[in-house]
Amino acid sequence: MKKWVSLGIIYVAAVFVVFSVVSGQNPFASGKMEHDGHSNEETQSHEEHAGEHEEMNHSAEEMSSSGEIPAVLQEAVDPTFEIGSEAIISADHMPGMDGAVAEISGAFDTTVYTVSYTTDDGQEVENHKWVIYEELENADAASLEPGTEVVLNADHMEGMDGANAEIDSADETTVYMVNFETTDTGEKVQNHKWVTEEELLPAD
Repeated sequence: MKKWVSLGIIYVAAVFVVFSVVSGQNPFASGKMEHDGHSNEETQSHEEHAGEHEEMNHSAEEMSSSGEIPAVLQEAVDPTFEIGSEAIISADHMPGMDGAVAEISGAFDTTVYTVSYTTDDGQEVENHKWVIYEELENADAASLEPGTEVVLNADHMEGMDGANAEIDSADETTVYMVNFETTDTGEKVQNHKWVTEEELLPAD
């Protein structure tokens, strides 16, 4: 009898060893494997979420532009902040912008809008600041009421040019094109469009 019991124990042990080798798992630690598996899923989900969040941030390159302006856009005659002067940005359209020291590279009198639109890849953008009247493809007049549908003729951000948009608000003011370094990473942004006069503070 003892001989058969011993053989049975050896057989069971052999089965566990073979299972461990084939599956790469420890059958005696199944609870830990399930917990580890759950943790890995949570980690992967967190990493994917972090990746999505990072994609929403804009790099200095995305904030920069060539400096080209619409041909019909009128330069400001007597802007509060002259071209070449410095001002403090008081706006957080994008990370690293608020509090940055800006150099004025352009000043223009126009009507500015906040707009909501959907990019060509389906991303919804709400209350984007700013688009100017001269960057609207099918605008009949500068004074557009909230809810008016327009087509954007601007490439401030990827997927913006040609998008159907809805006017959220409108304001007649002076807008500025600015150069600055981001406060979080120190990256240089060239010819950023646009910052309104109300979003700039004297540098002194």
